[in-house]
Amino acid sequence: RGLRPGNLSDCPNGSRWVMDVFNECAQDGRDIASVVLGLVSIFCFAAASFPQFYQACKTGIMDRALSIYFLLGWLGGDLLNLIGSFLADQLPLQVYTAVYYVLADLVMLSLYCYYKVKNRGGGFTAPINAAFVFLSLGMVSTVSFLGRGAAGVQDPATFKGRSLLSAHMDELGLKPFTRSEIVGFTIGSISSVLYLCSRVPQIYTNYKRKSTIGVSYSLFALVMLGNSLYGLSVLLKNPEPGQGEGDYVLHHLPWLVGSLGVLSLDVVISFQFLAYRRGRPSTREERDALLGEQGDS
Repeated sequence: RGLRPGNLSDCPNGSRWVMDVFNECAQDGRDIASVVLGLVSIFCFAAASFPQFYQACKTGIMDRALSIYFLLGWLGGDLLNLIGSFLADQLPLQVYTAVYYVLADLVMLSLYCYYKVKNRGGGFTAPINAAFVFLSLGMVSTVSFLGRGAAGVQDPATFKGRSLLSAHMDELGLKPFTRSEIVGFTIGSISSVLYLCSRVPQIYTNYKRKSTIGVSYSLFALVMLGNSLYGLSVLLKNPEPGQGEGDYVLHHLPWLVGSLGVLSLDVVISFQFLAYRRGRPSTREERDALLGEQGDS
């Protein structure tokens, strides 16, 4: 932390490309594997939304297939990821990745609102659109505020959401958390809770419909792969000299719990895809929407 790109004086035998790109010390195969797995997890998360975009346009029933609370919870977690990347004074690549996640969530929420209006002629679209506008304005104002104050952060906190963020670890064994570490730890914990809570409404929606039509399994498959690789990347990283394994895990506990917890809930959703793979939509409206699409084609 704090090294200039390409400066290996404080990282003997470190990988130069890792130092140049991520400003992180990777001295052995375990550290490099951690970085590579983290990068692959980023690509998995970045690509996860596209199958759902295609599925939404294909079936036209996104507003019935996905839970609005699932989308809002995911957006909330990614917003905290973005805020944490500013608070932790992260590298531009990591900040841009966090911004991309939020934008992808907003696009998905926009598609939800579009099909809500199209399929139900308004309905409950007013509060949904209000929440969408509120979250968008909140994101813009928060980013602008943190952008002005990020340079003044002297002791960046660790924040690892769905992106490969550089780790902040103690130099000598167990140490009390600094103020910025506490802020980052709190944000990471809330973000993990939002990611976890977002899955429960979707599991209930699938169970209530007895169908997964309109939901792309590739979305959850890529997120499961990303969370698995992310968890491995964190666990593979070597602790700093003088820091124990237990202390290292403690400093990353919220993000590990969030990552592995979401993974377990996505496994439940995977079983729902298997259970309902031959099932039909439980509502007349969904059947009509599919028949109407076939007639148009």
